[in-house]
Amino acid sequence: MEQINAIGRRKSAVARVYLKEGTGKIIINKVELDKYFPSAILQYVVKQPLQLLEAEGKYDIKVNLDGGGFTGQSQALRLAIARALVKINAEDKKALKAEGFLTRDSRVVERKKPGQPKARRHFQFSKR
Repeated sequence: MEQINAIGRRKSAVARVYLKEGTGKIIINKVELDKYFPSAILQYVVKQPLQLLEAEGKYDIKVNLDGGGFTGQSQALRLAIARALVKINAEDKKALKAEGFLTRDSRVVERKKPGQPKARRHFQFSKR
């Protein structure tokens, strides 16, 4: 099997994934998964599509992660891994879609408006 690539985005984070058969190593920006995401919750989020398809030890995953914070990065990576797994086996698409792993979460930070301190917050009104 040749190398499969996919992309995932969340907020301002972009994850580019290169997946090939191997022993289950996940390398993110030349660092191992448990070093890059020390939190067990974020590691769990990243591995969710692999656990669902029982493919945890089958593939080596190399990732380029850019932008955003750790939560957005982990969710972008989850989307990219799910998309790569669908490219390998199209029959897995139904199970991944049912869990919501193939849906791009389009929510992003609303821009700050001029004349206001934040996107929706207004300066306090003073009548006198």
